[in-house]
Order: sequence, then C-alpha cells, then structure tokens
Amino acid sequence: MTQPLSHTHRFLPGAGAPLLLLHGTGGNEDDLIPLGQAVAPGRALLSPRGKVLENGMPRFFRRLAEGVFDEADVKARAHELADFIAEARTAYGIEAPIALGFSNGANIAAALLYLRPEALSGAILLRAMTPLSAPPQATLDGTPVLLVSGQMDPMMPLSRAEELAAALRHKGAMVQHELLPTGHGLTQNDLTLATRFLKDLAK
Repeated sequence: MTQPLSHTHRFLPGAGAPLLLLHGTGGNEDDLIPLGQAVAPGRALLSPRGKVLENGMPRFFRRLAEGVFDEADVKARAHELADFIAEARTAYGIEAPIALGFSNGANIAAALLYLRPEALSGAILLRAMTPLSAPPQATLDGTPVLLVSGQMDPMMPLSRAEELAAALRHKGAMVQHELLPTGHGLTQNDLTLATRFLKDLAK
C-alpha cells in the first residue's frame, strides 16, 4: 500500500501512531522495516528514502566531510521531509508519527524536532548528534525522545550527542539519553530500549 508522494517510500498499515523509519547512509526505504516490526509489532510503518546521493548512497542531507554537515541543506531537507510527512498523513489517514532513525536518519529526525516539531509526536534517535550548530527556537512541550549513543562510536562523538540531548531538553522535550558500551552499529540493547520506550508511551 504505497501512493506516489514526494519521497520514494513504503507504507505498511497498522495500529497506533506510525513509526517514521529513517535509514542511515547507503540505506533505503526497505532497510529499517524489520527493525520497526521488531520493536513495534502491528504498528503502522512509514519509511521514506533519502533524496541526497553521496557516491551513489542515499542520505537525507549533504555533508561536507565526516561529521561536518551542510547546514543549509540540513534545513532545506528537514522542511522537505516534514512536507512529505504531511502528505503521507493525508494520503494514508495517519496521525503524527514517532521517528525511528539511525545515524543520518536520526540526525534528520533531530533536525525535524528543531525546525518542524509539529511533524513528529516523538523520536527514537539511534547514534545521533546535533545537526545544527545554532539550533533555532522551537517548543517541544513534553515531546518524548529516546537518544541512544555508543560510548565507543567513532562517527558520533559522545560530546555532540550530549549537546543534542541538552538542546532538546532546553526546548522542552522529555529526553531519555542512554549510553551503550558499543560503537556505531546497532545491538540487541538498542532494540530492547526502543521497544520499552514505545511500550511506555502506549501506557
């Protein structure tokens, strides 16, 4: 069940607030479907493909170097993605989704929280860091956010993850920041934390 919208995507119908699945560099709209099904069985899934190509690999925004983002592109792509979410909500009759993003996908989800907070009802950010050096003013009154960082992650410095957590808290989000003894790749602990987070939201 997929309609032609502004992003190539997959939509799997289900119950409750959908998960917005946002892949990492080199992924596509299929990558995180198994993860979404594992952490939230039966929930609707909306999974877009990033529109930016880096050496042929899809991403959600451009970067100038490892860990150095093209911030003008971050802003433009975040607004573009928020517009897609609005399209999808109308097309599929769904409520505001909870983002589940990994790496580049987690960073664009953080940008959505900064720039278009109304687009999301919550977020699970796996291996994220702050995507903008000067985050704009935004009000995230109680928006639930789970941020999961790897203590040995060479790509997402812990200091920049902590900066993101602090910025989101300052804007009013309810942030749970978890540190795992791992690197950039996902582990079973990530799935456990995400599953528990979603179950707590459903209570």
